[in-house]
Amino acid sequence: MSETSTSNSKPNVLFIMADQMKSSVLRMYSEIGIETPALERLASEGVQFEHAITPHPLCVPARTSVMTGRYPHSTGCRRNETLMPENEQHAFRIWKENGFTTGLIGKNHCYIEPSDLELFDVRLEVSHGGLPAQGIFVDYKGEIPGTTGMEWVVPEPEIMAWHEDRKSLSKNAQSPRIAYKVSDRPVEHFGTSIIASQTEAFFDKYVAGEFSDSDDPEPFALWVSFPDPHEPYEVPRRYVEMHPPKDVVMPPQRIDEYTDGTAPERNRVLARMMRQTDDSEEHRRGIISVYQAMTRFVDDGIGRVLDKLEEVGLRDNTIVVFTADHGDFGGEHGMAVKGGVFYDSLVQVPLIVSWPAGGVPEGAVDSSMASTLDIVPTLLELQGLASFGGIGAGWARAADQKTTALSEAETRRMQGRPLSTVTSAAPRSAAFSEYGAGGPPVTMELLDKLEKPLGYHSIIETLWAREAEGRRKMVRTPEWKFITDPMARGASLTSGSDGGPGDVDELYDLMKDPWELKNVAHLPENAAVISEMRSLLAGWMIDTEDPSPVDVPDAIGRGFPR
Repeated sequence: MSETSTSNSKPNVLFIMADQMKSSVLRMYSEIGIETPALERLASEGVQFEHAITPHPLCVPARTSVMTGRYPHSTGCRRNETLMPENEQHAFRIWKENGFTTGLIGKNHCYIEPSDLELFDVRLEVSHGGLPAQGIFVDYKGEIPGTTGMEWVVPEPEIMAWHEDRKSLSKNAQSPRIAYKVSDRPVEHFGTSIIASQTEAFFDKYVAGEFSDSDDPEPFALWVSFPDPHEPYEVPRRYVEMHPPKDVVMPPQRIDEYTDGTAPERNRVLARMMRQTDDSEEHRRGIISVYQAMTRFVDDGIGRVLDKLEEVGLRDNTIVVFTADHGDFGGEHGMAVKGGVFYDSLVQVPLIVSWPAGGVPEGAVDSSMASTLDIVPTLLELQGLASFGGIGAGWARAADQKTTALSEAETRRMQGRPLSTVTSAAPRSAAFSEYGAGGPPVTMELLDKLEKPLGYHSIIETLWAREAEGRRKMVRTPEWKFITDPMARGASLTSGSDGGPGDVDELYDLMKDPWELKNVAHLPENAAVISEMRSLLAGWMIDTEDPSPVDVPDAIGRGFPR
């Protein structure tokens, strides 16, 4: 097979993202994980990051941060209702300005402004409930109706008909906490399969030159965004048969985790609504089984996309990245779905970068800390569109410093940095995540006013308040995790009948307690660790305090040559 290439030396980008896929659902990362042949194959052809952390464990803030390389406190995207601001510098603006054919196939929940949407040569959105303005969230502004550059390979009425079951899933719940369904609809009727088919069609059209007036097409940057394994939890039966409930390895639990006085109130609020204490083991295993099955379904979709990329001769000149926006409890801490807390099940995501023909190592595992903010800077560095090596290098500039598409001021605007192992950049020693917009707390007393029994409906009813409450911050190293909230009320641990005080810090010893079942922030022997972690947080907040950095001069004064 001859390679399809362009005279432009810049490589293509295939950026694959899953929604709400925790790293521990994969055998590659955890003893409770499942086999995912396509992702394991991709990792064998690239670098797998063992400790990749999302900057925010919520869809929109995570996605806007990935695309800008900036934290939510810098972009202002702190809630699912605050999407990409107009005129923000982001990956697809950079790629489009540098002549790339750009595309989005699947879930958006990031771009909303017309000036951003028109940057896409191809845009076909489908999310959890089907097509935009027709699915579960008919008024959600993060889903944009219409198509650009291509038509769906599956007729739109059929796409919506095949998503009908998801609209009513919560009404037929086996438990108030969460519902799931094993479906007998054909596999090709599901969004994961539709997205894979549409991506295959994109590659066919690209190599046929249908997106270019030139005989030598521009490089492409394509975001393939699978809405699964995010709830609604529904999957074809064949995938559950591959991962039946009886084979589920249940994650470790601590029964009194939320009643012994060591858990912050927001953790206890979430547990009161969603912990499956009263659900049968059959139901709890069923939820995890379907989540695993949805993950394997996504993996098969990724396998199809990678196969097609090779079939049409595009693999050698294409950087492939896979990650997720954030995770899912997936049975950990006795819960499913997600909430505004920072357990690894929610903040640690899979991350793989692969480009063998470009010199990226194959079969490597990077065990340092990483952030999904680092993905776009890494891609720009590999493509020769930006150079991050001069940042912080002082006044001296190398005479032969290469010219790139982005200025130093523009690279300084990004708070992510190129990933180690993939590039020559130094590894991170810590990664950070955040949640909240300064709003008042959601309390245990507030839950008393909600319809009983509490459950998934309570999660939706309190969503906006929980997204906005507080300003909690997390720092994680390979050994420790520390979480605090400058707005927290209460500062000491005292037992109470409902589990604990208004709010407390969290500290987890990840070497002794990898499942984060014991908050040890109150133990006197950990005071030095907390002091060090607070120092890391303070340094991070100072490093990222400038949302729009000013130009730094390249000489020390007027009288000195540049």
